[in-house]
Order: sequence, then C-alpha cells, then structure tokens
Amino acid sequence: MHFEGTADYVADKDLMVAVNAAIALERPLLVKGEPGTGKTELAKQVAAALGLDLIEWHVKSTTRAQQGLYEYDAVSRLRDSQLGDERFNDIKNYIKRGKLWEAFASDRKTVLLIDEIDKADIEFPNDLLQELDKMEFFVYETGETVKAIQRPIVIITSNNEKELPDAFLRRCFFHYIRFPDAETLADIVEVHYPGIKKNLISAALGQFYEIRDVPGLKKKPSTSEALDWIRLLVADDVGPEDLRMETKNALPRLHGALLKNEQDVHLFEKLAFMARRQ
Repeated sequence: MHFEGTADYVADKDLMVAVNAAIALERPLLVKGEPGTGKTELAKQVAAALGLDLIEWHVKSTTRAQQGLYEYDAVSRLRDSQLGDERFNDIKNYIKRGKLWEAFASDRKTVLLIDEIDKADIEFPNDLLQELDKMEFFVYETGETVKAIQRPIVIITSNNEKELPDAFLRRCFFHYIRFPDAETLADIVEVHYPGIKKNLISAALGQFYEIRDVPGLKKKPSTSEALDWIRLLVADDVGPEDLRMETKNALPRLHGALLKNEQDVHLFEKLAFMARRQ
C-alpha cells in the first residue's frame, strides 16, 4: 500500500513519506500541527486513496481508553436479571464494542483515526500502549482475547495541548504538519474552489498572511479559516481591489471568519486607527 495523496487533499512530499513509513513499519502515525491544518482530514484521505474503510474515534476530555476497547453494562444486566429477561444468561449481550475492537474484528484492513488524543487525561495514551503495540487485548468478562485479524493503519492526531508520554511516542512514527506557504495554500484553495479567479486568490492570501504575521496575535487564523473567509469573499463578490484598499486602514473584510477572539479584534482596531492617523 502506498499513499500518494488524492485529488481532494494537497499533501506535500514529507507528509506522504511519513504516511508510507508508518504503514511500512506498522506503527501508529502521530500527526501534530496547528488546528485546521488538515490532520483529521488526512485519515479520511488515506482511507479513500487506499480503498479502505475508516473507523473514527474522536477523543474528548471525558474519554477513557477502556471505551476504545469495550464497555460492560453491568447495570442493564442487573436490571434484566431482576426482570427475568433471558438476555441475562449471555454476558456478551451487555458488552459494547469500542472503536479498537471494531478495527481489530474487521476482515478487511481499515484506517483507525484516534482524533485529538491530547484532549484526554494524561494517562490515556499510556493505557493504550500494549493494545496498539501488540494489536490485541483481553476481555475479562468473557475470558476471550481479541486479536486484530488485519492490522489497521492507525493515525493519531494531536493539537499539542498536552505533552504525550515518552513511552507512547517511542511506539509512533511522528510528523508535524507545517503551516502551508502561500503557493501550497493557493493549491488548497483551488482544490476546494476550482475556477476561482487567480487575482482574488493572490490578493486574499496576501492579506491573510499579513494578518498571520501581525505581532501579538493571540490566535493566528488557520487553513480552514482561510478557506471559509475566501468562500465568503466570493459569495459577497468582493474584488481584489477592495481587499488591497482595506489592507492598512481598516479591519479585514468579513474578519469574523479569521479573528476568533475579542483581543485580536481590538488589536486590529488599534492598528487601523493608528494607520488612519498617519
């Protein structure tokens, strides 16, 4: 299996090398980068490119590693025993498979996405070490061992909100998705909005990178926010000359798509006020 990108996803050479190295090593691919740089989308595109099913596990702050394996509903079993329900006699009726179990039980090779692993408790990655390494786990309630029929391609994303344990990092192939340069971002825009005017892309991306480079910005706009902003510019029929006129003496047009907190809005208001005074 070899990943070479897709028509819907602009992947640079380093990213393709990382994906193929993780597949060859049979190691999880740990992908970090700014929010909105396409980490989650990468798993979807790898699955599409290789013709594999995608199993997604979106991690939250309350997610426990055990939920990825299975959950045993002891309360329902107790209730059924009191009601005389025949389901009580088979404990398997009360075991809910998690996303890892789904991937392990699949007859076909799959892509397993563990999305935003850094949102969970610090022990979450450690609790999955053996399962991801050996591709098996033990179900205590039934006494069975679940082994992967086909080893899945595991892609793990992180927004760097927490440091991940060294023992976990040793078992992964790591790649950091750098923020795209103007040329690459123009290619990404063209993929999402084919046929968009080149002069509009040039003017919009020029202003976009000026915004990202402003000192003191609390949250720099991401790739996905750039796409939303350009979509709005097209919808409002904003021309490139309008953007150039506004660059230095006003807030960016439709700035709510790019600036996501009041501190950054106030910063640009101050800069615009100073520019007008000059």
